[in-house]
Amino acid sequence: CLNQRDRSPQEPDFYSPVSPDPQEPVSTYFEEKVPIPDDDGTKLFSFRKLWAFTGPGFLMSIAYLDPGNIESDLQSGAIAGFKLLWVLLVSTIIGLLLQRLAARLGVVTGMHLAEVCHRHYPMVPRIILWLMVELAIIGSDMQEVIGCAIALNLLSVGRIPLWAGVLITIIDTFVFLFLDKYGLRKLEAFFGFLITIMALSFGYEYVRVAPDQAAVLKGMFVPYCSGCGPAQLEQAVGIVGAVIMPHNIYLHSALVKSRDINRANKKEVKEANKYYFIESSIALFISFLINVFVVAVFAEAFYGKTNMEVGQKCNETGSPHSKLFPANNETLEVDIYKGGVVLGCFFGPAALYIWAIGILAAGQSSTMTGTYSGQFVMEGFLNLRWSRFARVLLTRSIAIFPTLLVAVFEDVQHLTGMNDFLNVLQSMQLPFALIPILTFTSLTSLMNDFANGLVWKISGGLLILVVCAINMYFVVVDVTALNSTILYVFSALLSIAYLSFIIYLVWHCLIALGVSCLDCRGSVQYPPSVLVDEQPEFDS
Repeated sequence: CLNQRDRSPQEPDFYSPVSPDPQEPVSTYFEEKVPIPDDDGTKLFSFRKLWAFTGPGFLMSIAYLDPGNIESDLQSGAIAGFKLLWVLLVSTIIGLLLQRLAARLGVVTGMHLAEVCHRHYPMVPRIILWLMVELAIIGSDMQEVIGCAIALNLLSVGRIPLWAGVLITIIDTFVFLFLDKYGLRKLEAFFGFLITIMALSFGYEYVRVAPDQAAVLKGMFVPYCSGCGPAQLEQAVGIVGAVIMPHNIYLHSALVKSRDINRANKKEVKEANKYYFIESSIALFISFLINVFVVAVFAEAFYGKTNMEVGQKCNETGSPHSKLFPANNETLEVDIYKGGVVLGCFFGPAALYIWAIGILAAGQSSTMTGTYSGQFVMEGFLNLRWSRFARVLLTRSIAIFPTLLVAVFEDVQHLTGMNDFLNVLQSMQLPFALIPILTFTSLTSLMNDFANGLVWKISGGLLILVVCAINMYFVVVDVTALNSTILYVFSALLSIAYLSFIIYLVWHCLIALGVSCLDCRGSVQYPPSVLVDEQPEFDS
């Protein structure tokens, strides 16, 4: 039922995919291909080759460091102390495995996930899938732009209002996005510079607060949460939604196309997969450390603190933001904005401004990669052939316009309070990236010798079940808090439509995994249209 290509024993077992459209103009980010240095083939590992492949993984890792993640980190530390660090570690490892699948799809097929979805799904499911991914991008972009606006507000001591910060972020994002005109490696170096700023900024906070190292290690490697209640459980679920982002799967599968790889040569493809995995591991390890810095700072300094304690401290230091904290004994609730304020109250103005610089770097870098995600997704699903400026303008407008509206009509506390809702929104879109990536990387007709083995198929399927269970938990928690019959009915209808589409994607996925009995009528076909008719030779 998979309509796999019949091959004789004499035919080679590896094919070279054609480009999605030979008439398509050169896509954003790919106006040049980074060459891979040659060697004699005897080395098991080459630092020169690793350096040549370094770049896409670090751009991908920025999604693990966006303001939404930072806010989830600081809330985790303030609410649960060090107890949820192991959840952050597990989520990052799961994210690495998913990014590995995304990179393999791009390397082996020469197409990114959105392009593959365009070829293999019927039109209506394809459009629905595109809309769901766009929702995730909009939610992520709102967090990123809000983070930049808040950072500018803190750095200017309130002189730059939020709406102005949003406009500044839009303008400088347009400027920075065209840096790749000066060379792809220069653009990747700029992203590396922003990651370095984040590491130094949040690393400074970590050294300044000096958390208990034993508690950090215990929280990281001992999966426990003694004394945790619903608030801590919801925070743990929120960490998963903040770390693993659906549009990042689409992004990474596209970024790996920037290296000059001969896909007709099986050895080169295998080598590219190896170095991309190593590079992604290094990049996500660095992002994990930065996230740990933030969790540990707020776990050490503010876990168990009350609003009254923080307010009194801010009054003593003469902070102009002391009114943010009501005079009660309720547990302190922090966000990106309040987080910078309390750091300034307890550890001096330098801590506040350095925190704001780190948030600005996180927001600016993730806004740029979010724009790339939007372009790749729109180009792939809709097969657009617009000019580069038109694509950037459209994808920016879709994501930025709702953020600008909110910034004009709401204050900073309402903006930061949207973070939980936006994390829920992105978590709800996760199946629309996980199911397709597992489906297509398991297809022998598409991936040939690089298709997923039995272990990857089983573990991937279990991961999807866990994610769907987490999503249902979010739905139950949020719907029960509505207290409105009309909203109950509306949520029920949306839930039915949501689950129905997931079931449809799972049905396709199970057929791809080999459960052919589910396709009794033979209506699901994965044509080998991505393969050229003439079989190229590859080096032995």
